[in-house]
Amino acid sequence: MNHQQPTQDLQAYLAGSWSVERTLLDRASGTNGTFTGVVRYSLNPDGGLDYREDGTMHWPSHSGPAFREYVLTPRATADSMDVFFPDGRPFHVMSFSEQGHQDKHWCDPDDYRVSYIYRGPDSFSFTWDVHGPAKDLLLESHLVRIDAGRQG
Repeated sequence: MNHQQPTQDLQAYLAGSWSVERTLLDRASGTNGTFTGVVRYSLNPDGGLDYREDGTMHWPSHSGPAFREYVLTPRATADSMDVFFPDGRPFHVMSFSEQGHQDKHWCDPDDYRVSYIYRGPDSFSFTWDVHGPAKDLLLESHLVRIDAGRQG
């Protein structure tokens, strides 16, 4: 079986706009929510990507506009990138490679584990599994490239 690397150049793959649909589950309370919006990966002057997510969240404690931002920087190999919070704190490593598609982040007192899944040239998913005394969450995000297949 020919196992093909999903993408040799993660930055080139991500650059552009994606629609995002996320399901949110608080396992402790059984509460469900959703987030629907657009993710933009834009080239930045430092040679990486700026991540901006804008959309609408439906959650018992908040329904309405929501956004988040991250900064992605290149690593030694082009198939992965470091993800940072906007203030420069390290978050995790993003990759679709067989060895690197999972990572974790400790946010005292909770443990965040992420898994990335390459679904094709115009679609990918990632899941955050959060465990700890403060949180017990499952966040599943599905992204589809906007204007897939169009050059522009």
